Amino acid sequence: MTRPRLTAVSVLGVCALFGLSGCFGPPAPAPTSTSAAATTTPPTTSSPTSSSAAPTTTASPSATTPSVTPTPTATTPPSSAPASPTATAEPTSTGLPEQVAPLTIYYVAVGDAGVSGPLIGCGDSLVATTTAPVRFTDQVGPSVGTLLANKSRDVGLSGLVNVLYQSNLSYVGGELDGSTITIYLTGQFMLGGVCDIPRAKAQLEYTAMTAAGATSARVFVNGRPIDEVLSLK
Repeated sequence: MTRPRLTAVSVLGVCALFGLSGCFGPPAPAPTSTSAAATTTPPTTSSPTSSSAAPTTTASPSATTPSVTPTPTATTPPSSAPASPTATAEPTSTGLPEQVAPLTIYYVAVGDAGVSGPLIGCGDSLVATTTAPVRFTDQVGPSVGTLLANKSRDVGLSGLVNVLYQSNLSYVGGELDGSTITIYLTGQFMLGGVCDIPRAKAQLEYTAMTAAGATSARVFVNGRPIDEVLSLK
C-alpha cells in the first residue's frame, strides 16, 4: 500500500519539475538551471543601471539649465549703461562766447549841467566814449580795466576829464546778479577834491553797468563799499 503512494508522490514531483521547466519556456535547453538563475541576476543589475541612467539624464538637463542661466549674462547690459553718464559729462564748457566789439568808457564833462549825459556831481555830465574794437569774452573786466589804465586827465581834445587818472586801482572781478553788476577793486583813490568823489563813483558805476547790460552797480574797494571808502577822503 505504501509503495504505490510513493510512486504517486514521485510522479507529482516529476510533474512539478516539468511544470517549472515549462514556465521558463525556450531557455529550457540550457541545462544549467543555476546559470539561468545567475543570468537572471544580471538583468537586475542592468535594471539599476538603466534606472541610474534615468537620473543622470534628468539631472543633466536640470544641471544644464542652471549653468545656462541668462541672469549672469544679463548683468553685462548694465555695464553699458554707465557709458551714457560719461557722455553726459561732456558738456562742461560754460564760458561766454568770444566777441570783438568796442568798449564803452565814461568820462566827465565838467560844468555841462547834464546837457551831454546824465547829471552828476557838482553840475557835471557823464559822457560815454568808445574805444577801438577789442576781443573779449567778459566785457566788464576789459571796460573797467581800460578806464583804470588811463593815466591822462584830459581825454584827447574832447574836453572830457578823467578824475581817476591819479588813482592806483586794479580790477579784481565782478558778478552780475539780476540787473545789478558788482565789481571788486583793490588799491587806493587819489582825487583832486570833493567834487571828484561823485565823478569817480559815476565813472566806475556807469562803465560797469554798460558793459554788463545792468541798470545798477555796486563797487567794492579792498572789500569795502565805495561810499565808505570815499567818505574818508
